[in-house]
Amino acid sequence: MLTWRRVTEEDFGLLREWLAQPHVARWWHHDTSAEAVARDFGPAARGEEPSEDLLVTEDGAPVALVQRCRFADYPDYRAELAGQVELPDSAVTIDYLIGDPARVGRGLGPRVIRAVVAATWTDHPDASAVVVPVNAANRASWRALEKAGLRRVGTADLDPDNPADGRAHHVYRADRPAGEAPGPGAPG
Repeated sequence: MLTWRRVTEEDFGLLREWLAQPHVARWWHHDTSAEAVARDFGPAARGEEPSEDLLVTEDGAPVALVQRCRFADYPDYRAELAGQVELPDSAVTIDYLIGDPARVGRGLGPRVIRAVVAATWTDHPDASAVVVPVNAANRASWRALEKAGLRRVGTADLDPDNPADGRAHHVYRADRPAGEAPGPGAPG
């Protein structure tokens, strides 16, 4: 069973381990020093910024990290993407990693993505879509999105997380399911 909770500062050691794993480091390209992890994950853990860093567990064991945020909370990123693909004002995005290399390639990624996207409709009642840009070279990631039910809606030229990668990104989208009305006051 998959569950998740907000990342806390006590999780930073685990995040450092995961970010150092070759299968994660290749795409996240993140400094794994204690200072860098505290700098980059601390504000969300303390509730000082609007993004959510979610520690996903399977049967109680930590297995993944999902970052979720509203594009509206990051206007520069929103503007960069909205100029290239249709992006609803109320769209949410996610980023994700599977931390344990032994769990990679076993269907966990699509399950995590599917579960977090489904929860987004409740957690963010104003969200009309989940839109996820993924580097075109990261086939495993965009295949996980497809297996989770997101559909490719375009391509975008964006800065890559890893400077060694090209700028081409596939953009995937899941819309709020029909019959699940947005929350009060939210655009339809």
